[in-house]
Amino acid sequence: MSAAPVRDLTALFEPRSVGVIGASDDPTKWGNMITRHLLAAHHPRSVYLVNRKGGTVLGQPTLTRLVDAPEPVELVVICVPAGVFVEAVDDALSAGAKAIVAITAGLSELSDEGREIEEEALRHISAAGAVLVGPNCLGVIDTTSSLYLSSDPFNAGNIAVLSQSGNVVIDIDRLLDDRGLGISRFVSLGNQSDVSLAELMRAMVDHEGTRAVAIYAEDVRDGRAFVAAARELAQVGKPVVLLAPGRSAAATRGAASHTGSLTSPARVIDAACAAGAVHRVETPDELVDALVALVGPRRAAGTRTAVFTDGGGHGAIACDALYSQGFDVPQLSDELGALLKEDLWEPSPVSNPVDLAGMGERDPMCYHRGVARLLASDEVDSVLWIGYFGGYSMYGGAQAEIECVAARAVVATVHAQSKPLVVASMFPDAPSVRILREGGIPVYRAIGDAAAGLAALRAKTSPAFDDSLDLLEPAPPLPDTDYISTRELFLSHGVPFPALAVVRSEAELNDAVAAGELGFPLVLKAMGLLHKSDSGGVILGIRDHESLLSAYRDLIARLDPPAVTVEQMADLSQGVEVIVGVQQDLRFGPVVLVGLGGVFTEVLADVAFALAPVSEATAESLLRGLRGAPLLEGARGRAPVDMAALARVVASVSKVALSHPELVELEVNPVLASASGALALDARAIRSTD
Repeated sequence: MSAAPVRDLTALFEPRSVGVIGASDDPTKWGNMITRHLLAAHHPRSVYLVNRKGGTVLGQPTLTRLVDAPEPVELVVICVPAGVFVEAVDDALSAGAKAIVAITAGLSELSDEGREIEEEALRHISAAGAVLVGPNCLGVIDTTSSLYLSSDPFNAGNIAVLSQSGNVVIDIDRLLDDRGLGISRFVSLGNQSDVSLAELMRAMVDHEGTRAVAIYAEDVRDGRAFVAAARELAQVGKPVVLLAPGRSAAATRGAASHTGSLTSPARVIDAACAAGAVHRVETPDELVDALVALVGPRRAAGTRTAVFTDGGGHGAIACDALYSQGFDVPQLSDELGALLKEDLWEPSPVSNPVDLAGMGERDPMCYHRGVARLLASDEVDSVLWIGYFGGYSMYGGAQAEIECVAARAVVATVHAQSKPLVVASMFPDAPSVRILREGGIPVYRAIGDAAAGLAALRAKTSPAFDDSLDLLEPAPPLPDTDYISTRELFLSHGVPFPALAVVRSEAELNDAVAAGELGFPLVLKAMGLLHKSDSGGVILGIRDHESLLSAYRDLIARLDPPAVTVEQMADLSQGVEVIVGVQQDLRFGPVVLVGLGGVFTEVLADVAFALAPVSEATAESLLRGLRGAPLLEGARGRAPVDMAALARVVASVSKVALSHPELVELEVNPVLASASGALALDARAIRSTD
């Protein structure tokens, strides 16, 4: 998956000089709020304020035009009405601007007239080789370079935040601060008429001050670029967390096929997140809870988790919370249990959960011994530590001191190995728990939040893309999307179908059967119908010539189709029916769907999604992730299907979609998967009406 070259955004984040066009003394105006924060920041850069009336703003002299500044002004913030936006842009460019942040609203998001103004300004900016953030945005902040160009000052930290909502970012900033985290860079996306979300993500790849990227996006303009940027960030160890509301503008087509009816914007975004190893969340709290864990370097290699607690109730609750997040709490071996009893004491239950059973108040160092033993074991991939720890240090005295010593020992132990430890404490502000947090250990107040944080640390791997397929030149458009043409298209890409003949009369029907290439039982299908089964256009299980003629005459009488196909009927009792489809999404391109069900696909809704192209390995992973996967793998004595053959069909269908972007929906349904292979029994394609 290739990515476009990254433009130089140095002037956006680290400018040597800044100008504000529309600076104001009116505290209700953006030109005042941004100027106030800009002047309050400690930085060596030059600042030039522009107010068409002249005079002073916040005690600083102003210019009536930025072009009158005594030096080139690299970054310019524009806070003027839409009617004079182009004029302000031209002034900024004449003053040498390399980057423009446009607060100005009332443009493309409001009207066609506003769109024309925005497009004219962008033409001028592009011609000058500058970049534009916004318009209709809330500003830019880089705490690592002391650049504050927004309505609110944010707490400094190592999280880059890219957002289409100002209030959401303010909420995120406060939540981060509550958890001891802060923001490295903030960019309000606005209309994204020039600098895009994906471009800003890529700007964080080499930014030393950023450890993770948080995104609130209602509209991902270029979904493929978003995935490519997320993969770049993942490769350098910078996780991406996405908060995307379900009303995303990643539009889908009408439900002209099963694939279309099952593919929702939320599912497409989930597929994109899987492709880019992005963590998707539903609320700002979930976003920050994920970041608490993800800013650390440790990841869980698997789902085996040890629960370490000082109370049975908390242990039971934690087991359920972990189960809901897809974790296992395996029973520990007798050998490990014996060692744990030596570390703790004989009354301690050690099968998992591991319970101190009152040992904590006797010897707070047992917390460290238990954690160390569990992290060192090859029987678990992670440890969830919950309960009263922190309570002793709240009361002072010798126990408080020892508890802090134990906390420091835990930090040292965690740093010396690679498995994650996540903590849920009833006393998150206790001195000993602060030691854990400051030592880089994720700490939460609630058990459920801790389990979700641990889930974020489960190692994410992106589905394998065959990058060469992204470079395929589109094939000539398919002349016709009737059943026969669509079937031939899939056949040419290696998707197998039963033998078939097309007939337009009883004589042709008799000749087709007499040729000997088709044997009973047979299937008749009426051509010219999108959903042939739903319209009564498919007749199955025809076992003799007399029944064949009767069925043919019935189809002609009821539906008067232009043609009828007669096909060899597969033995449906010997396999599992699977749907394979692709839908062209406006933002993310072709999206592959696989699922169980045949004609009942929409009822069962057991489907999985991925961005095309998918490799055969990824296709098999999707199939094995279905709820009904045991049917494919040989449940209740059934023979397992040829998963490799089925995966080849999925990969081939995804390749067809890449070669034919004019086809907005493709579907092979059902595919009969059996121990002997995979056979496509029906197919349809829908062309774009654009």
